Amino acid sequence: MSGTDLRCIGVLNAHEISNDETALRGEPGARDQGIAVLNGDIDAVPDFHGEPREIAVGGDRLLARLTNPGTPAREWLGVAPAGASFEIVAYAIYQVRDGRRFVHMTAPHGAETLRRQFGG
Repeated sequence: MSGTDLRCIGVLNAHEISNDETALRGEPGARDQGIAVLNGDIDAVPDFHGEPREIAVGGDRLLARLTNPGTPAREWLGVAPAGASFEIVAYAIYQVRDGRRFVHMTAPHGAETLRRQFGG
């Protein structure tokens, strides 16, 4: 992993959400929609972050397998917070400009996996 690759993940972990085009949870969306979804996730799970496990880079694309732990502080994905933490494995594809600006992101979300961890 290079410093540039990790800087991209660091931008997300710092909750510096800014991208031009997004496909979150497998659905295409505009910039404002993607930012709203990510900011909603961060609001509900303030300690949500990505721990890089594998990163592959090709041109302006970054493919990452991350572990995403967190503890919801507000209702999230239809589940009320109960102090329980979760951990999911996420796979994301980022198109990056200037080593840190996301211009496209695709990150399917395992909501059912999370609900099972919360007993839902």
